[in-house]
Amino acid sequence: MVPTEFASAVFDLVVEAGSSYGLRLAGYHAMNSLRIEKAYRHWGHDISPDETPLEAGLGFCVAWEKKGGFIGREALLRTREEGVRQRLVQFVLEDPEPLLYHDEPILRQGQHVGRITSGMYGHSPGGAVGLGYVDLGRPVSVAEILSAHYEIDVAGRKVGARASLKPLYDPGSARTRT
Repeated sequence: MVPTEFASAVFDLVVEAGSSYGLRLAGYHAMNSLRIEKAYRHWGHDISPDETPLEAGLGFCVAWEKKGGFIGREALLRTREEGVRQRLVQFVLEDPEPLLYHDEPILRQGQHVGRITSGMYGHSPGGAVGLGYVDLGRPVSVAEILSAHYEIDVAGRKVGARASLKPLYDPGSARTRT
């Protein structure tokens, strides 16, 4: 906690100290672009009380063996066993021109199956990147999710999209560990 009257001086010190590490100022849209390339979820857009951690691809965050358990553990274990019926998927548009924001319809094999929850231009992949829930209808394999033909409806134009369940940028998190 920094008292308001010291905030400016602390900011200047952090910028100065960070310059030798390549620290640069970045705006919110730049940060959002990086977040989406890395598939970091945004509370209220990509995750909410309406989705389970398994549907959001966050099963690795669940303390399955937590002492004393947790509310909903049995239901979540059942879902883990049976498989999810919707899944958060990351998409990159095949055409680098259109932009994604959110709420664009997702089509799989020509059928409406969901909507983009977050979208932004991704500089690493060189095109728009979006996160969105895909209604699977039934539990399916990862291979089935990834091999389907997807399109995103961008302002009435269907644009081909490549699906991924791993972050488009640094999927193994090697850069964040250095």
